[in-house]
Amino acid sequence: MSNTHINKAQQEAINRLKQKRDKVLNIDEVLSNLKAGNRTTLSQAITLIESNNAQQQATGQQILNNCMPLTGNSIRIGITGVPGVGKSTFIESFGQTLIALGKKVAVLAIDPSSQKTGGSILGDKTRMEKLSSNPNAFIRPSASADSLGGVAQKTRESILLCEAAGYDVILVETVGVGQSETEVHSMVDFFLLLMLAGAGDELQGIKRGIMEMADLIAITKADNDNEHKAKLAIREYKNALHLFPPAASGWYPTVLSCSAINNKGIQEIWEVIVKHETHFTLKGLKEKNRKQQAKYWMKTTIQQMLHNYFKDSEEVKKAYQQKEQLVINQLLNPFTAAQELLEIFLKSK
Repeated sequence: MSNTHINKAQQEAINRLKQKRDKVLNIDEVLSNLKAGNRTTLSQAITLIESNNAQQQATGQQILNNCMPLTGNSIRIGITGVPGVGKSTFIESFGQTLIALGKKVAVLAIDPSSQKTGGSILGDKTRMEKLSSNPNAFIRPSASADSLGGVAQKTRESILLCEAAGYDVILVETVGVGQSETEVHSMVDFFLLLMLAGAGDELQGIKRGIMEMADLIAITKADNDNEHKAKLAIREYKNALHLFPPAASGWYPTVLSCSAINNKGIQEIWEVIVKHETHFTLKGLKEKNRKQQAKYWMKTTIQQMLHNYFKDSEEVKKAYQQKEQLVINQLLNPFTAAQELLEIFLKSK
């Protein structure tokens, strides 16, 4: 009798799960909640976008398409910096400053995943406790795994959903190494590079390309004994920036120092961003840049989709290892191997 009771309870639980699974998502209700700035709905919409499930992804895209008229009304800011520069501490202080000015702030963090284990340290919310608990802030980390282009695409779509939810400032934090800076630069209006004091050493380690992308360089941790070092660093970076050709936009990057812990210099950084926003908007460059970015992301998405279709093809999977071994043993050149695999893929369609 007891077993019958347990089985009945289990069956009821299974039925409830099935009902929850089969429940048709009300797109109009989702859109209404997004417009109202509901953070739970925003998280759910981003989860659908990020999902590997084709049906969920299609639903996410449907939501995104319906959101498009509500997008485009934010300042998108990319934030990068060398490891240990204090990006999370800076973002928490910066975000709270913006909220005090009446802004709604979304933080989208591209988080590095381990290539060996596939693990990811999604700790941004724990590192930004005060900001994450603020009702006018939204923090969403994304694991980059082994497909930066993929997660960057999802991040761009997340930006649009955050704009639809009424966030006026979108901060996109990159891991600070590798290809991610270029990807983030291609989806934001303003690119902020955070650096540590001790410019002589740091200038040796930072790529010229990253500095050329920067609209502003901020020397972090400029407090206590580091204030003098920060002043020297400002001078060094300003000298380095003079070596670069002037930008076609007419915008000249500047260098400031700040202390996130003491909330020093944070307001000044925002003032530079506002100045940049005014400059680019008046010249029509903001709209032009966003159109270029949209074209770029359409092209990139096509490339990513084609790559995924090719990689997931059963016929390609069967032939891939054999071709790979032939290439490794120098019995077939890589170009021919790739061409033959492509022919196998095309014949399977």
